Amino acid sequence: MSSDQQSEETNGSAANTPDRKPIVPQSASEALRPEPGTPPPLPKRRSRRARSQIVVFANFMLSLVVLVVLAAAAAVYFGKLAFNEPGPSDVTTNYVVKSGTGIVEIADGLERRGIISDARVFKYGVQAYGHQGDMKAGEYEIKAHASMREIMDLLRSGKSVLRSLTIPEGLTVDQIFQRVREDDVLVGDLPAIMPSEGSLFANTMRFSRGTTREELIKKMQADQKKLVEDIWERRDPKIPLKTIEEFVTLASIVEKETGKADERPRVAAVFINRLNKRMRLQSDPTIIYGLFGGKGKPSDRPILKSDLEKPTPYNTYTINGLPPGPIANPGRDALEAVAHPSQTKDLYFVADGTGGHVFAETLEEHNDNVKRWRDVEKNRLDEAAKAATGDKNALPDATGGN
Repeated sequence: MSSDQQSEETNGSAANTPDRKPIVPQSASEALRPEPGTPPPLPKRRSRRARSQIVVFANFMLSLVVLVVLAAAAAVYFGKLAFNEPGPSDVTTNYVVKSGTGIVEIADGLERRGIISDARVFKYGVQAYGHQGDMKAGEYEIKAHASMREIMDLLRSGKSVLRSLTIPEGLTVDQIFQRVREDDVLVGDLPAIMPSEGSLFANTMRFSRGTTREELIKKMQADQKKLVEDIWERRDPKIPLKTIEEFVTLASIVEKETGKADERPRVAAVFINRLNKRMRLQSDPTIIYGLFGGKGKPSDRPILKSDLEKPTPYNTYTINGLPPGPIANPGRDALEAVAHPSQTKDLYFVADGTGGHVFAETLEEHNDNVKRWRDVEKNRLDEAAKAATGDKNALPDATGGN
């Protein structure tokens, strides 16, 4: 077989092979054009069921958030209404907040007393305003139907109920301590060391429940110190007193000699005149203090003639000048009287039987006044009780001339 024949057979068999594509004539530009690649696979689609579960969950969460927001808004709205509406109590009530009490305990206590309707509303309301740490200890007067808002403002203000204790002028420190000790609103012990005589303020003291006895005594000391210093600074420069201690001492004697404020400048003048003349003061209250001290004389114990001669550091019948210290706590009127005494020449005074005194410049005049006072006293006793018995040695309330 010739070569040409072999070539034709070969081409013929190749042309008949099924896996081979026929050769298609192409132009040069078509031959150079790149063939398209294999396209990427299409993404798998989520099932309709899966898409439904996600939407349901999202809707649930959104609804839940909306409900929570609405519930919170409703709670705030109605809580604010309850916080500001009138309270349930029909009467004015005193409520005590103890020192260190927290807002929870305060709220629970108010609810137990029927002053507020809901302790939780009060607690959260106070916290919402940021005042949970502003509640002040004290006793508060809460008006009938007071709202929680009004109660919060009251407890924040510290305007608690004030109690009072009256300390009369002329009491000794020992007697003042006894009154402070017996007051059942005050708490705690008295100071371990008793203040010096004349150093406590005699007046009506105002304080809130829970105040300690020591706090009150310290306030009385501070008030008296300020009062004495203020009056001492304004004193008449001619009075013969060198120190503020002498000033308080003489004021305490004036305080004990008379209870009438309008007489005190004249009583002070008598003692000032005696000091200027170097005469003994001869004041009966100084005898009593020398004998009985701060405890005071028993009410049924008169001053006896024999007491005049009993030597004590305070007995101005036996010592010259002023005693070593005050015999009581003088008030403002007595201090002012000594700082600005009347301008008189009086050297004596004696009780007149009506609560006041009569004054005299001379001993002769004074003795006449004493005699008249004794007659008045005798007649009064005779009228009160025909069988009256008294110590014949008892002295009248007289200064000098006895």
